[in-house]
Amino acid sequence: MTDLTLVFDLDGTLVDSAPDLIASTNHVLDHLGLARVDAATLRPFVGHGAQHMIEKAIGPACEKLSEAERAALLKRYLDFYSANIATGSRPFAGVVPALQNLRAEGVRLAVCTNKMEGMAQRLLDALDMTHYFTAIAGRDTFPVSKPDPGALLGTIALAGGDRSHAIMVGDTNVDIAAAKAASVPVIGVTFGYTETPVQAFGPDAVIEHFAELEQAIGMLVSRKQQASVTADADESSCLARAVAH
Repeated sequence: MTDLTLVFDLDGTLVDSAPDLIASTNHVLDHLGLARVDAATLRPFVGHGAQHMIEKAIGPACEKLSEAERAALLKRYLDFYSANIATGSRPFAGVVPALQNLRAEGVRLAVCTNKMEGMAQRLLDALDMTHYFTAIAGRDTFPVSKPDPGALLGTIALAGGDRSHAIMVGDTNVDIAAAKAASVPVIGVTFGYTETPVQAFGPDAVIEHFAELEQAIGMLVSRKQQASVTADADESSCLARAVAH
């Protein structure tokens, strides 16, 4: 697998960052004098960004807020989150051993997240995970972000990889849509932040634990190799028929 580039989403895929993102949302509610929202209610919204979480937590009253007030609340959220970025966030079970094994096998690893690049870097630094990755790309790294395929393709290029030898790993429809648009195979994880089961988005493979990752990668690589062999055989057959006629 030495030619392979493996690109991961961050929140909900590599790291369970929900505790700190939810705490940041409730910090905003505290400021507004509103009741806190429980983690189970907010968790499905984690993958949609800070502004979305704030709006869902505030509810209908959010419609009365001006753009300036919304911006101020977002800043309060981000300031709190930045100061508490890894208070409760941890890698999902099996992530670190999987990354260690993949690096040892020569796989090129990268992160493509819709978190701001600096914030993603800070989180990975705090969890001592940065050194596993050749490239870390965020919402502001490129002119576009997921689900635009340019974000994924840009990350692969930044890591020194090739789209034809790359696989994406993510937890939401945003990740899977980006991979499909980029013609990159994608593995969905079942433990992330989505209300809809990840299988419904049509990933090429699904894992329930990072212990299953290498097997899923092997299956996708074999599938691609088989497709290539079949395509070559079909082309040879067409050429043979053309020559015969």
